Amino acid sequence: MCVQTVGLVQAAIEREGIATVSISLLREITAVIKPPRALFVSFPMGYPLGEPNNSELQQRVIAAALALLERYDVPVLEEYN
Repeated sequence: MCVQTVGLVQAAIEREGIATVSISLLREITAVIKPPRALFVSFPMGYPLGEPNNSELQQRVIAAALALLERYDVPVLEEYN
């Protein structure tokens, strides 16, 4: 699914009152699309949760993304550290 489509889907879901968050590997494109909530990760393409078999890292990424659901000052584009 292309990035623009994901942003449109997020916007439609948000209009129904459901908070959404996405994990982005392409900061520049995400900044243009402006989804309601996005977490930018600087991992290689195809690895939005980081390296395979590193469940501790993957859980931290997911927790950081889910924490954005509490934000209502949208659009939010945070960077994962």
